[in-house]
Amino acid sequence: MSMIQPAKTRYGSRRTMGDRAAFAAIVVGVLALGWTGIAAGGTPSNSKHAFLTSLGTPTMVGSTVPANGDVNPYGIVVIPSTAGDLTKGDTLISNFNDKANAQGTGRTIVEISPTGQLTTFATITSLPTSDPCPGGVGLTTALSILPGDWVVVGSLPSTTSGALPLVNPAGCLIVLNANGAVVETWTNANINGPWDMTETASASGVNLFVANVLSRPQGTSTTPPSSYPSTIVRISVALGAGAMPQLTGTTIIGSGFTSQPNKAALVQGPTGVALARNGTLFVAETVQNRIAEIPNALAHMTPVADGTKTLSSGGWLNAPLGLTLAPNGDVLAMNANNGNAVEISPSGRQLAKVTLVPKGSGDLFAAVIATGGRGLLFVNDGTNALDLAKTR
Repeated sequence: MSMIQPAKTRYGSRRTMGDRAAFAAIVVGVLALGWTGIAAGGTPSNSKHAFLTSLGTPTMVGSTVPANGDVNPYGIVVIPSTAGDLTKGDTLISNFNDKANAQGTGRTIVEISPTGQLTTFATITSLPTSDPCPGGVGLTTALSILPGDWVVVGSLPSTTSGALPLVNPAGCLIVLNANGAVVETWTNANINGPWDMTETASASGVNLFVANVLSRPQGTSTTPPSSYPSTIVRISVALGAGAMPQLTGTTIIGSGFTSQPNKAALVQGPTGVALARNGTLFVAETVQNRIAEIPNALAHMTPVADGTKTLSSGGWLNAPLGLTLAPNGDVLAMNANNGNAVEISPSGRQLAKVTLVPKGSGDLFAAVIATGGRGLLFVNDGTNALDLAKTR
């Protein structure tokens, strides 16, 4: 197991004065938006039936820092089956920063066993010349494993100066096989700064739901202004025995979600996405400090405007980033600004909050339910580690 490195994170628990100022601006911006209520008429209230209240104190599973020193763990997914270098029950994690802590330059996906053993699943140093990624490689939270053991990871690279890429569209989805080798990339005008992603099986393959943070107008190649609109995209993928997955279509199902450049975070915008059993897609909108809804996300052929429907806002939410669904169907939101997780019922009532990372401003990002529903696995950006809060 690699040694834990000093906190070198996107926001970081060891911050410079500039980082602290950026965080203060985030908090002020959230408060200025006036999101203080809770959707569906609820008020914060603990529930003895909430999943979060069943969790014990989190413990570290293992370091996420590979041999090349990449830091800032973002994406997380539990491996469903053993194939190639993938081992069932292990956790895959993507790193967003390189050893020098430059954002949007991480190139590694690591695999961590339940006992904390770390191996490097993939180091993406180059891409096929026939499948470039506009702007380059900088791995994001968008991380999924498709049937057939294909790994898909998002890329939103930064420039050499650490700024957002000027190409438009920027970034891509990178497809790897079970041995960690890149086999293709997916790019088009609707894939523009893929930040997070979730998936569900379809009749012919898989539907991916991707939150973009760089949906600039076509032909625009300048740094996006503050509070510009971005999109949520449904990506249809065909799967066939012995064949690589094939992107067959992209549909914008959500528009007008707020994104903005941010010194401490590179960019902020719609992040976590989680699909409910009834087909509603929940979206964590960090800037607006709320959880939005896109009803009937599997069938929409035209975009739903951001703000059309809100599951919950304000209350215990504090710049939510990662989203996942609890075994009971509740929405679990990971707060960027304080290291807390918040549980929200499908009706919008905030049921419980727990502290996963004490004094964890900037340390909590993506999370996933552990195998068998026996806890919550989450990346800890403050220690560059995978942590687990087990059910009691």
